[in-house]
Amino acid sequence: MSASTFRTERPISPIQGGPFAVAEPAGGAVSGIFQYPSLTTTVPKEFVHRASIAEVLLTDWERQGDRHFTVAAQWPRGHSFFTSVQNCHDPLMVAETFRQAGVLLAHTELGVPLGHQLLVRDLGVHVRPEHLGVSGVPASVELEMSCTNVRQRGGVLAECRYDAVIRRDGDFVGTAYGTVTCMAPTTYRRVRSLHGPEAGRPPLALTAPVAPQLVGRSSPKDVVLSPTKKPDQWRLRVDRSHPILFDHPLDHVPGMLLLEAARQSASATLGHASLPLLVESEFERYVELDAPCLIETSRLPGAGPAGEEAVAVVARQAGEPAFRCTVALDTSAS
Repeated sequence: MSASTFRTERPISPIQGGPFAVAEPAGGAVSGIFQYPSLTTTVPKEFVHRASIAEVLLTDWERQGDRHFTVAAQWPRGHSFFTSVQNCHDPLMVAETFRQAGVLLAHTELGVPLGHQLLVRDLGVHVRPEHLGVSGVPASVELEMSCTNVRQRGGVLAECRYDAVIRRDGDFVGTAYGTVTCMAPTTYRRVRSLHGPEAGRPPLALTAPVAPQLVGRSSPKDVVLSPTKKPDQWRLRVDRSHPILFDHPLDHVPGMLLLEAARQSASATLGHASLPLLVESEFERYVELDAPCLIETSRLPGAGPAGEEAVAVVARQAGEPAFRCTVALDTSAS
């Protein structure tokens, strides 16, 4: 499979005849994208649950076996939110790429209809910085994806685990893993009926950010923590107007915002905003928009062989843990 080609003629079984079905030109004539089979484009944004085409990172996918796939992606040299760290592509952009790949395969290869909710239960990323450097051109990467522990309900995917090996120009970049569950729209509406503005529980007002330089950010707009009176504790700052974290309206705090809160709180705890080499997270329950959420950190003993320091992060809402994460930051360059 070429990393630069999205083959629009591939049949998409879950939505045959739907908005992405492509008819063969009458009389065998070649037109449109078929004239240029080597051109690059992104996959349809609906397949990765993005509203903005600019935020789609994936360019192609191909089945390699029963439950093995290759997904191609491109990382821009500069991104408005996933900014470079130590002249490397942001590992949280690696996490977002993996998230998009899992959603893509669920819809295109595993039979999940568009409109169903895909909920992340856990997500982890391990990277090697030597192959994450920002160069003079966008980075073309491939994710070797495997799908295991597949469970179905009523003939539709209910849960599965993804594992990925990530390569850039053949070089090993890192690994990722994650577990997702699938929920039909009617079930999701029933589960979420007590939350959000329609239930009479409007979101909380936006709180003030901590100083951006404390969490490795240059703009207050991208800060997701607000100060509290306790050390190693912050209030989650939820800006629903953020164009990346809230690419489209949501009735709960998105997972990428929680991962960013984990990275920022780890940076504040350790006193430097170095490259995250490891992020391992568990999403235990929804983090709601209508109640405050506290982010708490504690240093983990010992340093890794590459000089990384690790921090345990817990997000608590109404006194109960909702999200846990371990973040290891590279200290070799700090």
